[in-house]
Amino acid sequence: MWRIREHHKLNKVVEKLPLQVVKKYELWKSIVFRHGPDKLREFPGFHDEKLKGEHEGKRSSRLNIQYRVIYAVQKKTISIYVIDITAHKY
Repeated sequence: MWRIREHHKLNKVVEKLPLQVVKKYELWKSIVFRHGPDKLREFPGFHDEKLKGEHEGKRSSRLNIQYRVIYAVQKKTISIYVIDITAHKY
């Protein structure tokens, strides 16, 4: 099992999200907790990918067409650090 750590400000972000996005985030956490982040690649709806630029070394998964969860994998401690859930800018 994996450990999921969330940024201390993430609770305030989640409170403001639409209910559908919150439910998808809970599903995301459940999959990662049980199977690890590699399992997300089997679900094309999450469109899990590594990031470039200022977020290099981090990954993102889609929660819907607008919102993404940004996270970092820390292999030494087998944990996921959720940094933010943001509205994707097009």
